[in-house]
Amino acid sequence: MSLPECSVSQLAQFIGPNATNAEAAANFICDQLTAVSNRFVDTQFAVDNTYLLFSAYLVFSMQLGFAMLCAGSVRAKNTMNIMLTNVLDAAAGGVFYYLFGFAFAFGTPSNGFIGKHFFGLKDVPTANFDYSYFLYQWAFAIAAAGITSGSIAERTQFVAYLIYSSFLTGFVYPVVSHWFWSGDGWASATNTGNLLFGTRVIDFAGSGVVHMIGGIAGLWGALIEGPRIGRFDHSGRAVALRGHSASLVVLGTFMLCFWLVWFQPWFIHQDSQSL
Repeated sequence: MSLPECSVSQLAQFIGPNATNAEAAANFICDQLTAVSNRFVDTQFAVDNTYLLFSAYLVFSMQLGFAMLCAGSVRAKNTMNIMLTNVLDAAAGGVFYYLFGFAFAFGTPSNGFIGKHFFGLKDVPTANFDYSYFLYQWAFAIAAAGITSGSIAERTQFVAYLIYSSFLTGFVYPVVSHWFWSGDGWASATNTGNLLFGTRVIDFAGSGVVHMIGGIAGLWGALIEGPRIGRFDHSGRAVALRGHSASLVVLGTFMLCFWLVWFQPWFIHQDSQSL
């Protein structure tokens, strides 16, 4: 928080008429206080952005967990395919979230359904957010897409997954996140005129938005794709298709536990303190 505004006229009265130049002395004092205030503002900006970037890096580390968990759970011949799907989430998802997604999610002022500003990060940074905020939200967007990759492992073509990942991170996830996280969203906690039966939704650390979108997309993907080839024999009995690397499964699990078990509850605690 910046210091209160320094008033030269009021300060000159306190210096008194006996001073050689009360107004000049007051100006000097106010200049010094303003400089100190600006230093505090700059420091606050640097600390806030450092914290936000560090949080973005931790969220992005979920991609490593998804990649290792999925790669270890599939057969060796499909390892490269599942790894490429995780790379596509970050690469294609980043492009489409940059072009369209961020605008659909946080392009205020807008209506309660979808944002309509900041396409291609035009007019960014603003008074409300900087590029670090975009990076943070992009990390969440690709995490939602990464949740789905395991649900359709070993039975998705490369081009088909590219289309899915681009559509999810460029449109589906941004629209839903706009509803809950944007100030204009119809269910946002900061929107006093929302349409959700007079109540508002508080979603900490993506526990609802990110995992709900990823889970529903994964469910529909699994239903559309069906079982893997060889999953059932001719009589309909299930055949165990074991993963090829227990080490990758364990490492990926611990990476995701780092987010789910430690980081996310800590993040929820930090957010709750600001309410």
